[in-house]
Amino acid sequence: MSLDSKAKDESKITSLHLFEEQQLRTVWDSEQEKWYISIVDVIAVLTESRDANAYWRKLKQRLKAEGNETVTNCHGLKMVATDGKMRFTDVADTEQLFRLIQSIPSPKAEPFKLWLAQVAAERLDELQDPELSIDRALEQYLKLGYSENWINQRLKSIEIRKELTDEWKKRGLKEGLQFATLTDIITKAWSDKTTKEYKVLKGLKKENLRDNMTNTELILNMLAEASTKDISVATNPKDFEESKIVAKQGGNVANVARLELEAKTGKKVLSELNAKDVFRSIEEDKVSKKKS
Repeated sequence: MSLDSKAKDESKITSLHLFEEQQLRTVWDSEQEKWYISIVDVIAVLTESRDANAYWRKLKQRLKAEGNETVTNCHGLKMVATDGKMRFTDVADTEQLFRLIQSIPSPKAEPFKLWLAQVAAERLDELQDPELSIDRALEQYLKLGYSENWINQRLKSIEIRKELTDEWKKRGLKEGLQFATLTDIITKAWSDKTTKEYKVLKGLKKENLRDNMTNTELILNMLAEASTKDISVATNPKDFEESKIVAKQGGNVANVARLELEAKTGKKVLSELNAKDVFRSIEEDKVSKKKS
């Protein structure tokens, strides 16, 4: 991948949005300042079709035959599919979606349009006031079923991560490969596993690792990243190679804490539990209580 194409990829941030408790895959393109949303996800929400892909294929054929320019201008982006793999899917920006929705008979069309306009406006507000993104992240995590205690830890981890990446940027380090390499060094140093190995332990594919950590795992990861930032500020690494040394030192601080905790409790800190397991357990408990 060329540097230009890598930079272009890094201008896109993937995320999930919820409409009436249903997930829609979205991508924020910072260069164009636009949301791109998976068309099949929108169709699934509006039509409740068992096969949204088939519905979209037929609709696309009909609209193309009618000479609809909106369909022609839609393009594909890689998003996480149901099997956990990154696959190309047709996406549309908010303006294109407003036009497409007119071709989909659904009682949810109007409330969805209002939701879509709100999502677009919220993102532009967040660019002006970053604190709003934290508030909305809190709301999204609550809707997904995370506990308030975990959410507080997760939001703090986002703040600490931002402080670390800001420090790296000050050192002239580049987002993408260099950031990923340093993160991997930190993770390996404190957990004794690379990021990939950690994901394998939790049965993850493209999911966010931090979104699947336990409270203790999050705390130790925060300690590792905060320590790395503090050491970097104190030692002033001159380049990427020196920053790699700092990353290992920061991770080692949390590793000492992990080993001591494991010695005191007799339990491993790293857990196979992921968010899906936790949510499933919560739902099973609710069902069990209702039955009793």
